[in-house]
Parts: sequence; C-alpha cells; structure tokens
Amino acid sequence: MIVVHHLNNSRSQRVLWLLEELGLEYEIVRYQRDRKTMLAPPELKAIHPLGKSPVITDGGVVVAESGAIVEYLIETYGNGRLIPPAGTEERRRWTYFLHYAEGSAMAPLLMKLVFDRIETGPAPFFVKPIAKGIAQRVKGSYLMPQIDMHLDYLEAELSKTPWFAGTEFTAADIQMSFPLEAAAARAGLDDRRPNLMAFLQRIHARPAFQRALECGGPYELLK
Repeated sequence: MIVVHHLNNSRSQRVLWLLEELGLEYEIVRYQRDRKTMLAPPELKAIHPLGKSPVITDGGVVVAESGAIVEYLIETYGNGRLIPPAGTEERRRWTYFLHYAEGSAMAPLLMKLVFDRIETGPAPFFVKPIAKGIAQRVKGSYLMPQIDMHLDYLEAELSKTPWFAGTEFTAADIQMSFPLEAAAARAGLDDRRPNLMAFLQRIHARPAFQRALECGGPYELLK
C-alpha cells in the first residue's frame, strides 16, 4: 500500500492529486506545520532523514522529492498514463517542466516568502527599519523581476499549447501546479496573465483535483 506522509499546505497535495488521477489506493499519514515557524514537525525525520514533505512509502521503498515521487509513481503504476511517448518533443517538454517546477520556478518564490517575513516580522525597534529596507530592496531589485520573468515565460509557453507538455494533460501539469498556485497566492499572478489563470481554472475543475482536496484537507495556497 502506498502511504503519503502529508504535510498541510505543502507540495504533498500534488502527490495526492496524482494518485487520484491514476486511480490508485493509498493511505495518508498527516502532519501539521509548527504554527510559529511553519516548519514540518520532527516526526517526519522518522520517515526520511531530512524530515520534509512530500515523502511516500510503498512497501519497503521510501521516495522523497516531488519530482522523484512523480517519476516513481508514473513508472511503477502509470502504465503509460500522464506521460508522453518516449522520443517525442512532448516527452522532452514533460521532463523539462517536471524539473523546472522545483529547480527554477520555486526558488525566487521561496526567497520572496522569506523576505516578506523579514519585512513584516517582529524585530527590535532599532533593527526593524533596516531589515524592512533591505527586504524591500531585495524584492524590488531582484526577486520580483525574476518572478515576473518566469511568469512571462510560462504565460508564453501556454499560448502555444493548453498544457505544459503539449495538447494533453500530464503529470508535468500536476508538478507545475504548486509554483503557479504559490505565485497566485503571494507573488502577483492574476488576470494580466490569462493563459496561466486559465490553466489554474482548468486544473481546479478536474474531479481528481477536487477529490485530492477532500482527502488532503484545507489548502491555504488556494486562498
């Protein structure tokens, strides 16, 4: 039995969605973030030494990292579903976006989250203006231009095809959902980029996506 070690409001929501798309049976072990630090609880280290989510166990197999989990599930249980045929341009794009989601897209979004907290978080009164000023300069001069560059790139890509690997929905779209939902929640993705917003509407309307939300529980990134 596949077990998803599921952290609230995290990338593991994508794993639940993929399992629902594939129609696989699974169990969920739930973990809650620390309300102050927003970090995963130490109990996850009993499953994987880094103590992060997502992690799945499948019998004696332990798989961490979103992209690795997607590849494992597709290769082990997909039977050719949600992945384009080998040797095609669609397959190349599938592989690219599967890794781009975490390797490129998420980095500036995570940095923005950190600097947002520096800007708005508690600090001694004599430090607060300095920290706020540094955070604003980093975001304005580097992070937001980087995020805008990535969003413009993705907007252009979805002007060519409705899905990231081509004309068919694949697991690459599941992988790309998290950075785009994060961008919509806290990095300015809105109706100025209609292709990306239409993509989010399409994935949210999928029955498997809705079932995964019911299984996973509240998902704050969608607010």
